[in-house]
Amino acid sequence: MGRASSSVSTSGICWASSDNPILDEAVIELRSALAGHALQHIVTFFSLEHDAGGLSAALTTAFPGVRITGCSTAGEITPSGMIEGGIVLIGFPPDGFRIHTGLIENIDEFGVERATHIVRKLKEDAAKGNSDGQRNDRTFALLMIDGMSNAEETLVAAIHWAMDDVQLVGGSAGDDLAFERTALVYDGRPVQKAAILMMVESDFDFRVFKTQNFDPTTVKLVVTAADTENRIVYELNAEPAALEYASAIGLMPNDLGPFSFASYPLVVKVGGDYFCRSIRNMNTDGSLSFFCAIDEGLVFTVARPQDMIRSTTETFDDIERSLGGIDFVIGFDCILRRLDAENRQIRRELNELYNRYRVVGFHTYGEQYNAMHLNQTLTGIAFGTRAAPRP
Repeated sequence: MGRASSSVSTSGICWASSDNPILDEAVIELRSALAGHALQHIVTFFSLEHDAGGLSAALTTAFPGVRITGCSTAGEITPSGMIEGGIVLIGFPPDGFRIHTGLIENIDEFGVERATHIVRKLKEDAAKGNSDGQRNDRTFALLMIDGMSNAEETLVAAIHWAMDDVQLVGGSAGDDLAFERTALVYDGRPVQKAAILMMVESDFDFRVFKTQNFDPTTVKLVVTAADTENRIVYELNAEPAALEYASAIGLMPNDLGPFSFASYPLVVKVGGDYFCRSIRNMNTDGSLSFFCAIDEGLVFTVARPQDMIRSTTETFDDIERSLGGIDFVIGFDCILRRLDAENRQIRRELNELYNRYRVVGFHTYGEQYNAMHLNQTLTGIAFGTRAAPRP
């Protein structure tokens, strides 16, 4: 038997989680935890230890009349801490939020064209419901995308371009580090090779953010042979990729794995700032598969991780000052951050920090922040404790 936990924010957003491995029992626990709350939309983050089709059907039955969207994870961030194998629900109330959703299918083939069409439709829907039209300063977009599609960069860029100045944040669906398949849920049915875009108008103050904890070193690795379509690097500095990467961080190739990839990230410089391009896994031929797009000629810099607890705390403290208090956070946290926290034995401290700021979300195969697809980053949307000022 698992356990369920739940809470509700000042804005009326409520959330619940269960780590019960039996799907029917877990959904009963979740329905009980959210009983008494009027809801218009539920976002679910779930482990693929639960069948996506069975889960979507069970949630549709348990919450009749409520739209259900969500995606699979590489771990869940719950009201009571980080778990694996669980289910998280985030419920939006009918008052204070106006939510418009769209499904972008076949993102590996026709994603860009369909994304711009969906964005236009969502913006039109938002403008119809308001006497003063769509207010971009009170609107944000949430994106959930198939984390095995290899289509995040082009899709995120297209959506951000079509959004104008609406801020975008989100995460790539995971499958508990199996790297086989991920799943999304849209209107009571599971979908793959797809993305779900939500445009949310809020009557409450919010802030979209990202935080990361690494500094670049002077060690450079140049991609000299790669399969760009499948994000595989065969050579770095004209040497076998795994061998050269291991040498750069002082390890043997046989010692490489998720924890070393998390502890020694590779970054690229874009517009004066550094962004992670994290390694997903080492292949049997000594090549390296990545979570983000790569290309021949790309220059990686080996990064040195900094104090994750300090950098994340500083980010939340800054948000808290700007909002006058944090009510609730939807977080998209890279799986490599969690692995790094476990490797450095600071998982408990990270749990306490997330609980302090009421972070609920999931561990991702990549994070979205406006026009960028990122790795080894925490992105999210923080809600304040006060209503947004009226025009």
